Amino acid sequence: MTIERQIARLLTIGSYAAVALLSIGFLLMLAEGRSPLDGGPSLDLGRIPADVFALRPAGFLWLGLLAVVGAPVARVAVALVGYVHGGERGMALVAALVLAVIALSVALALGTGA
Repeated sequence: MTIERQIARLLTIGSYAAVALLSIGFLLMLAEGRSPLDGGPSLDLGRIPADVFALRPAGFLWLGLLAVVGAPVARVAVALVGYVHGGERGMALVAALVLAVIALSVALALGTGA
């Protein structure tokens, strides 16, 4: 399978997963009589698994949002591996730099409490 097909499959699966998780969270909110416009809890990665297993909307909504953000990052990681295996050093370097910028951005955001 070509790198383009792997990336396309990854993005397709990631998109479907995100839509499914967000839809479940939305439906659970409606079942609880809550409006999606009411807001919700802040992101707590440690609570997501417990919220999902307890069928709380916040767990599904946060997991869906993480899938939305994570799919493009995973796309760059898959591209990096493909470029390395294909011997395309220049493109591998670009992909590695993109991942480094993303990692730095996340680290800075976590450090500032954003």
